[in-house]
Amino acid sequence: MGILRHPDFRRLWLADLLSQLGSRLTMFAVPLLAVLTLDATTFQVSLLRTCETAAWLLLGLFAGAWVDRVRCLPVLIAADLGRAVLFGSIPVAAAFGVLSLPQLYVVLALAGVLTVLFDVAHSTYPPRLLDADQLLPGNAKLAANHSVAAVIGSGAGGILVQWIGAAVTIGLDALSFVWSAVWLRSIRTPEAAPVKPERPHLRSEIRDGLQYVFKHPLLRPIALNQTTTMLFQSANGAVIVVFLVRQLHLRPGTIGVLSMLGLLGAIVASAVTERLSTRLGDARALLLSTTGIGVAFVLQALTDRGWRLGWYVLATLLAGFCIIVAYILGASTRQRVCPPELQGRVSATMSFVSWGAAPLGSLLGGLLGTTLGLRPTLYVAGLATLAGTLFLYFSPSAPSAPSRPPLPISGVDL
Repeated sequence: MGILRHPDFRRLWLADLLSQLGSRLTMFAVPLLAVLTLDATTFQVSLLRTCETAAWLLLGLFAGAWVDRVRCLPVLIAADLGRAVLFGSIPVAAAFGVLSLPQLYVVLALAGVLTVLFDVAHSTYPPRLLDADQLLPGNAKLAANHSVAAVIGSGAGGILVQWIGAAVTIGLDALSFVWSAVWLRSIRTPEAAPVKPERPHLRSEIRDGLQYVFKHPLLRPIALNQTTTMLFQSANGAVIVVFLVRQLHLRPGTIGVLSMLGLLGAIVASAVTERLSTRLGDARALLLSTTGIGVAFVLQALTDRGWRLGWYVLATLLAGFCIIVAYILGASTRQRVCPPELQGRVSATMSFVSWGAAPLGSLLGGLLGTTLGLRPTLYVAGLATLAGTLFLYFSPSAPSAPSRPPLPISGVDL
């Protein structure tokens, strides 16, 4: 069981598990709801993702400075309950026949604000709950929730959309947030109150977080790579469902099953990342995983009917594996090199520069999909993601040859 013997981490893990599954159902069901029920255009579908992630651009940095001043646990519980109410409004509106695209935009935008607060607090909380040597296994277990949810949520999402409809499927996500809040409320370990500055100045605190990231030899190239990856991953995500439904004429259940098979790679990644880190070093493992993400998106653009559907499975298998490896290594590196008083701000800065690119990427995907076509957009997203790995390959701490070990900086091999 390892880290799960820690009773309060186990509660945090259980809170995260079903919530991640519910979020995956919504991620799958919302674009299908827009395409199949509300007859949305490619650009209108891309706006859904833009609304969902726009809060990172507006509030991401402020959230980090604020979370450094407060206890994380009450923030997590309140954000869960707020999102339960918001997503619960969708099946209610559908039942009364008044559901519309504007409502989806508003719900996703408001839920996006709560998600920013939740995610920053969630990534800041483990160092307040665990010892330093428990962070990597703890992050691996939490990443395993992402993996399991990605696999089960994709398959179950497609089947549920066909059986009970997209709106009711989203209602299940609302219930998952209630589950999460209940488990978080049961955590017993007292969370120490953060030391508040005598004269707090949000701007200077935000600047401290930005400067720490972009002056740090480890975090700067990771941040730039994550920004590029998220920008073009979001461009891909903005059009992929429209591509599969309208160009390949796949049913929701088929899309779900294909995605579920491919995302099994994410589960494998959660189990083997520690061994990859030990065998290859953090630097080489991170370089290989980020390169694999770009390769996967290029392969996804080869998807077509018949046997070429196999490219979609292979691409999502590779992407799922590499994204989880890169996430675990990046999060663990940040948590280990960052001083406790900067954890929230540095977490928010890293999230801001990556997730802040997501709404721009969604808009870009919608524009490219409308002007160039859906398949060319997938190729552009894949090649650009691959190019983003150059930030890591040419960073001062990148390993130059297999025979040379990674350069240790601040206790982390990268």
